[in-house]
Amino acid sequence: MRKYFGTDGIRGPVGTPPITADFVLKLGWAAGKTFSPSGGGSILIGKDTRISGYLFESALEAGLASAGVHVTMLGPMPTPAVAYLTRAVSADAGIVISASHNPFSDNGIKFFSSEGRKLPDEVELEIERLIDEPMTTVASADLGKADRMNDAVGRYVEFCKTTFPKSLNLKQMKLVVDCAHGATYKIAPAVFQELGAQVIAIGCSPDGLNINEGFGATSPEALAERVVQEGADLGIALDGDGDRLVMVDHLGEVVDGDELLLIIALHQQAIGLLTGGVVGTLMSNLGLEVALKDRGIAFARVQVGDRYVVAKLLQEGWHLGGEGSGHILCLDQATTGDGVVSALQVLRAITDQGKTLADLKTAMTKFPQVMINVPANSAKVMENNAVQSAVRDVDAVLGDKGRVLLRPSGTEPLIRVMVEGEDAPQVKRLAAQLAAVVAASSFAMIFMTFSSQRLNDIYCF
Repeated sequence: MRKYFGTDGIRGPVGTPPITADFVLKLGWAAGKTFSPSGGGSILIGKDTRISGYLFESALEAGLASAGVHVTMLGPMPTPAVAYLTRAVSADAGIVISASHNPFSDNGIKFFSSEGRKLPDEVELEIERLIDEPMTTVASADLGKADRMNDAVGRYVEFCKTTFPKSLNLKQMKLVVDCAHGATYKIAPAVFQELGAQVIAIGCSPDGLNINEGFGATSPEALAERVVQEGADLGIALDGDGDRLVMVDHLGEVVDGDELLLIIALHQQAIGLLTGGVVGTLMSNLGLEVALKDRGIAFARVQVGDRYVVAKLLQEGWHLGGEGSGHILCLDQATTGDGVVSALQVLRAITDQGKTLADLKTAMTKFPQVMINVPANSAKVMENNAVQSAVRDVDAVLGDKGRVLLRPSGTEPLIRVMVEGEDAPQVKRLAAQLAAVVAASSFAMIFMTFSSQRLNDIYCF
């Protein structure tokens, strides 16, 4: 069981353990010992635009140097760019300082292997084991050195452009590109401009405090308004570290990750590039599954988290998967979720077919979905008899025209209650009923634990 790592690295509020300078220093040392046990290895460090990135960049550098590992600093750089560059320069690992779509007050650490992929469980567990060991420093002559990759932005821009066919261009398109005041603010507008598009860039003025604030994939309202205002063909919204993609059609309607995934899948099927099926998660809209199966495309669900999507894709020998949140995996193009690369695959579908984004998204009819976050200190509440009975009751009502899902949050003390079905009012009502049962059961567990502790205190006294 992991002590520090969640579904996507280590993440939390800055200044609250484990997101502190002393912990990140130790984390850097442990990572260095894991990736280069004998020292002398090389690791890349990139970050998003949070003000705390300076703090943790320095801490990581010191920890890695103490382990005898050389560091190359990339500066502000999207998460997928770090994955690509790690592989491109044959580094032992890549590290990203980012809390993705979270507010600036949070931060986190993500790792990539030398192949540009998320770490397997056994490597994360080894890093965690070393964190609890005494920290040592190699001999002075063996300390790691640090340098900076000055052409990182240009390298990554050129890579992104290679994922779009040379026979096509974007010269007839007017795009609004929202970078969430995050790590793509220099890169994304350049990619689309160099492919010929007229680009209106928003969310490109990071100040260390405004990442994801009112802009980006988690807040596409500003983008939608600007697309309509400018009469643009579509809008592209990325999140703070550039691994999520949400788009907006010319009517100002948001197109989420499930819809974008279907657009890419159907286009690849049409031109003979789809290998096998598509992987989604437990939270993928049922409409996606139905639309794919109607067109003879296999669909598999995995746990929430792009690491699980990647693992399933590699297991099946497929290359396309993603999440409704906008994490889209195009493993024929990149080793991890990449918002810019995914956007280019959607733009290829639009350009190839001569249709609008609004036209293409009609291939999927989304099922109404309601998710309620219920505070809970333990995932064991899902095993409660009352909760299990309530789930069976909802399943019976929905039948084969919907589904219900309970899952613990990977980052917060919450149980996520999700109900999906054809009838929106029914879905809303059933979700509220089930959430109430989960909340009552959670409260009962807390009360029983507290009462037991009090009785034990009295007995001991």
